[in-house]
Amino acid sequence: ISVDQVISQAIGKKTHFPSLELGMEAGRSAGNCDSGYSCAYSSNISWRTPTTPVAKEVDPKALFARLFGDPNSLKTAAAQAARQREIASILDVTLTDARSLRGRLDRADQAKLDQYLTAIREIELRIEKGTKADGGKPIPEGLLDRVSGTGSYLDQLRVTYELMTLAFQADLTRTITFMIGNAGSNRSYRWIDVPQGHHSLSHHGNKPEKLSMISKINRFQVEEFARFIGRMKKIEDGPGNLLDHSLICLGSGLGDGNRHDHMNLPMLLAGHGNGTVRTGRHLVFPKNTPMANLYLTLIRANGLRLQGFADSTSPLKLS
Repeated sequence: ISVDQVISQAIGKKTHFPSLELGMEAGRSAGNCDSGYSCAYSSNISWRTPTTPVAKEVDPKALFARLFGDPNSLKTAAAQAARQREIASILDVTLTDARSLRGRLDRADQAKLDQYLTAIREIELRIEKGTKADGGKPIPEGLLDRVSGTGSYLDQLRVTYELMTLAFQADLTRTITFMIGNAGSNRSYRWIDVPQGHHSLSHHGNKPEKLSMISKINRFQVEEFARFIGRMKKIEDGPGNLLDHSLICLGSGLGDGNRHDHMNLPMLLAGHGNGTVRTGRHLVFPKNTPMANLYLTLIRANGLRLQGFADSTSPLKLS
């Protein structure tokens, strides 16, 4: 189970959405992708169970409608209530049929059915809380136009970051995963003078011209992340700002794409986490420190007293 889902299972009931899973590229859930791994691994970083990825939303329009409601179909309270009753009725029938089937299944299929029923129950809980949950926060002027006009990768990226900020600000969720690119993505970045594919360039062979273009991509991605962080820092939130009360991690599963090296991963952690993290530092941890140590730190920062996570050995000292 991925770290975001461990956290959302513990604190997700406090918000309208237990978690949000977002991305910039759709992906396949079957077949082989890079290095012979299933495409499910290169397309998903959020996993509800060890065998069940949580599908990510890659359309900003759909994300907007999910967070704030579709203004075209939910214009009146009556229409919204009718839609809730219709969905609830469908779920009732689905759950009844599924439960009657359980007794005729073997143990493995019962486990799969239980996962399905859990997902259905999560939908039920969201309906009970209402389909329109803007938390009383106004939608920024012009946002709907920006959402409707997304076409380029850059537009989509910036609007998604803006919607993530709003979701945190309105306390619609406290847990989000966002894939700014699938593993093995060969997207080009022509607007920053990188016409070659990202994956192809990652196998740079230490050639200076390829390393230069990889640097441009890395810089672009960090600058857009900084825009997102800067927006959160400007939003007042109780004593402090929204970033003070958050922990946001940016990173990669590879330290060196040329060798598919999974060691020495560069990770950027932003936010104070309500005082659990002291920022403004570059920390180098001992060789072979598990990434799960960072994830255990994030888990503990959310008030969970887990003794371990995955192959963790101990939480990191970040305060």
